[in-house]
Amino acid sequence: MPADGQRLAACPLVRVQACEPLMSKYVSTGALALHAVCCAVMGREQASSMDDCPAATEPHILVVEDDTGTRTLLVRFLGENGFRATGARNAAEMWEALEGIIIDLVLMDVMLPGTSGLDLCRAVRRTSAVPIIMVTARGGETDRVLGLELGADDYVPKPFSRPELLARIRAVLRRGRGIVEEPSGARTRRLRFASWVLDTARHELKAPDGAVVEISGAEYAVLLAFLEHPQRVMTRDRILELSRNRVGEVFDRSVDVLVGRLRRKLGAPEEASELIKTVRGAGYLFAADVSRE
Repeated sequence: MPADGQRLAACPLVRVQACEPLMSKYVSTGALALHAVCCAVMGREQASSMDDCPAATEPHILVVEDDTGTRTLLVRFLGENGFRATGARNAAEMWEALEGIIIDLVLMDVMLPGTSGLDLCRAVRRTSAVPIIMVTARGGETDRVLGLELGADDYVPKPFSRPELLARIRAVLRRGRGIVEEPSGARTRRLRFASWVLDTARHELKAPDGAVVEISGAEYAVLLAFLEHPQRVMTRDRILELSRNRVGEVFDRSVDVLVGRLRRKLGAPEEASELIKTVRGAGYLFAADVSRE
């Protein structure tokens, strides 16, 4: 296949299976034009040239934004900074992309027509642990906490600087991939508590029945902080310090949100509250015994 055809086949914005008949006929006379046609058919943004279609190993970001200008700029900006990016105008296009493409992170506007970004975030979290960053002009603390409560990994208020957006995206991707800085020389791979197992090498939490429970990078960092300091009262500031060492920015109120999410995933409310106890006026205490392997 010609070089342009190979780039077209690698382009994540094109469903190659649907385009193969067209590719064989037209790739020698205008692969870039075909790329534009396929992207138009899919209703999504395209890179400005065939060389802008990155290799398949680059992180793939889904931009869910109803404003055409903003969506196009974000897709182009992400493409210029080493990411693959697909734009979705609404909930229907978002679900189509999540079902048909491997997505590494969702960048989602809160104020969407029809189903809001917050409702979509909650719906995605029922079936997937894909990292989600909420973007909105409503930047108050209450809105940020609500987004985190519903399962978002980070919250970026508008207006934001491009370097800040890139930094937040990269930090969330590191969390989602389990790129965590463990203490040098640490050999512990599994931490056991109350019949649960946290595998630090695989970034995996297993329930007592052996089922894998999906947790985000931020949840993992907070849980690991508890497991490394069991039966000890830790202030929110201390939890923040330990979590930042692993996953980047975590702000004060998000500790409460992450603890709430961990409790829900660790079983019945009564059992989970016994594992992670609230110490009024002081912080939290992880009450279970922890063994290391």
